[in-house]
Amino acid sequence: MSSSINYFMFPSYLSSFLLFLFFVFFLNFLSISVKKKPNGIISHQNNEGQKEDLELPFLDLSTIVGATDNFALNNKLGEGGFGPVYKGILEDGQEIAIKRLSRSSRQGLNEFKNEVRLIAKLQHRNLVKLVACCVQGEEKMLVYEYMPNKSLDSFIFDQTKSKLLDWSMRFNIICGIARGLQYLHQDSRLRIIHRDLKASNVLLDSEMNPKISDFGAAKTVGGDQSEGNTNRVFGTYGYMAPEYAFDGQFSTKSDVFSFGILLLEIISGKKSRGFFHPNHSHNLIGYAWILWYEGRPLELTDECLGQSSTLSEVLRCIHISLLCVQQHPKDRPSMSSVIVMLGSESALPQPKQPGFFLEKDSNEAHRFSSKQEPSSNNEITITLLEAR
Repeated sequence: MSSSINYFMFPSYLSSFLLFLFFVFFLNFLSISVKKKPNGIISHQNNEGQKEDLELPFLDLSTIVGATDNFALNNKLGEGGFGPVYKGILEDGQEIAIKRLSRSSRQGLNEFKNEVRLIAKLQHRNLVKLVACCVQGEEKMLVYEYMPNKSLDSFIFDQTKSKLLDWSMRFNIICGIARGLQYLHQDSRLRIIHRDLKASNVLLDSEMNPKISDFGAAKTVGGDQSEGNTNRVFGTYGYMAPEYAFDGQFSTKSDVFSFGILLLEIISGKKSRGFFHPNHSHNLIGYAWILWYEGRPLELTDECLGQSSTLSEVLRCIHISLLCVQQHPKDRPSMSSVIVMLGSESALPQPKQPGFFLEKDSNEAHRFSSKQEPSSNNEITITLLEAR
């Protein structure tokens, strides 16, 4: 009797168990569906090998196609190593900038994920804001806040537009870039080394406030670390620190070197890469160093500034730039120190010989460097670098 009861009761237990499994599965499916509606989730393997989910709003490809008028040529803002950048207008009137990963880009999915991972949670007035992304089929796009005045290089290297930047505006841009970089190095949740700071990666909003952009090459270092090493040197000719360009050693101080180059460009209105002077063959760093050594640093100043510049402020910025581009990383100041120096009038230390001082005329360069300190066997020339 008991065996027949067990025989008939077993199916009912089995049915209950299956019903329970179905109920659990349904709840899990419902929670996943609800979670994915407001946000897209990109899975990323972090440096410790742990999988982390990065939530960021998604835009459908159809939405972006409509916002850019199917990527119309007249909406194209420019193009970088990642791919083309387009202006778009959403249905609610919000202006956006869409960075579209090119299939032929040297940057790929890893850089795409890297940029999302690093910048999605960064909040600073001098960093460009990432508002959404699009991953659909073979299309991978990053959606940023739109910067109506485009990039810094479109102003300082243009003979007409450079006249719109008086010294007070340039100094405000310098200070803003310094604050953004200091946040990355010290105050953000992760210590971030940008590795590709340059004029074209500084965007300007409607009030000409600077915002650092393009984090595809950025690296994070944990804890109290401030440096790392890579076999893949990723940066831009004319801005890379010597230890990074030749040995792959990147650090907060290699970012400081790039900032020093950018500072020289903002002051002079001349490009570090391709700089030419009729009387010598030095690059921009070498030219600035010679003027400094000979007591004529203000000759570096962009001619279009005229009387708008505060000479003591310009001189101080030249002094700071030379401190930032010193050859040895340990001699360069931190960005926190740079901000203090920009905002004070206290005495500054004398700069030592910069990296990438020599270019073609090594004898002339040696004549200036040997009076400051003994010649080094490690002196290098910027012409050995390869462009990205």
